[in-house]
Amino acid sequence: RVMLQGPYDANTGLMSDAVRAAGLLPLSEPYTAMGYAHIGGGGEAVLPTTFNSTGNNAIVDWVVVELRSASDATTVIETRSGLLQRDGDVVAVNGTSLLSFLAAPGNYYMAVSHRNPLAVMSRSPITLGAALTSVDFSNGSALTYGTDAQHLLSGTYLMWSGNTDFNGVLKYVGAGNDRDPILVAI
Repeated sequence: RVMLQGPYDANTGLMSDAVRAAGLLPLSEPYTAMGYAHIGGGGEAVLPTTFNSTGNNAIVDWVVVELRSASDATTVIETRSGLLQRDGDVVAVNGTSLLSFLAAPGNYYMAVSHRNPLAVMSRSPITLGAALTSVDFSNGSALTYGTDAQHLLSGTYLMWSGNTDFNGVLKYVGAGNDRDPILVAI
């Protein structure tokens, strides 16, 4: 589980699915086209009906989940694009099944990335195997790598928003950039 700061509503404990409701979610994962180099994943696509779900399980957007080497967190072993539901669950491209990996059972750092918020990664390797392993970055049970790696709001840990002035544009340098407000807040 993971929650994005931008669409998160502390009153409901859910994220907004306004992008889905407006019909703006792409039918295939957007990360490859943005230059992201998948390993073992990439090219995932959905049927248009996948975005018909409403309520807590409505799709908010695409995310990328990475398994990283337990001995070197900078080495990505395998990636999968998944769908993020309003309640924070990350699911497979059918919109309901668990996200799965083909990597051998073992210990891995796990990272979750989105197009706008800053990524989040586990502080320590997580043991993964044939049995279901749940990792929840939203409630503090999965400690994160780095200092102030997430924004805490009303008891929920959120991925830091990247678009600080809500103008729909991410800008790294220059006047009115999104980087400086994030650095000041962290």
